[in-house]
Amino acid sequence: MLIQTPPLTSLPAEQSWPPQGQWTYEDYLRLPDDGKRYEIIEGVLYVANTPSYEHQFAVGEIYRQVANFVTERKLGITIPAPFEVHLPGIAKPVQPDVLFIAAQRQPASDTQIFEGAPDLVVEVISPSSLRLDQHIKFGAYEQAKVREYWLVDPKTRSVEVYTLPANGVEYALLGQFGNGERLKSAVLAGLELAVNSLFTPSA
Repeated sequence: MLIQTPPLTSLPAEQSWPPQGQWTYEDYLRLPDDGKRYEIIEGVLYVANTPSYEHQFAVGEIYRQVANFVTERKLGITIPAPFEVHLPGIAKPVQPDVLFIAAQRQPASDTQIFEGAPDLVVEVISPSSLRLDQHIKFGAYEQAKVREYWLVDPKTRSVEVYTLPANGVEYALLGQFGNGERLKSAVLAGLELAVNSLFTPSA
């Protein structure tokens, strides 16, 4: 969700805030610690609405199932939001719903911020985040060369998996997985997740 003037009543009134397109990480650090998820992409400030039950259920299941697969095979680490990722020259910060970083790039235990592109990023779509996830973040992750991007839609109960081909510059659709199907990944070879298991149980 794009905001022109964030609700910053908790800060001194004399503090000024930049226009959209000119936000910096220093501005981000002045934002209130109010539990909201703020992100800056190409100088534009975005704030996420409070997530829904559907959203958080999907985030939790994806994190749990991917983390189990990754941990059992010692492939790296899986992290759920909130965790800051800085995409140099593009976004500082973004906070993907779930991310995977391969073992050879695994950050130190005291890392507060990951600098660079994760190997895999998952964003769970909310009605208010359609444009952000499908276009703004899609382009940012593609430009940063995140190797794989999942767009998870609780409303349609489907997952789109995009991969960046070797030496490629544009995402290619690996597959769109829906009801009764098993999601597959190129970055996590051998991973198969029952799509139905990622969403709230049907009535």
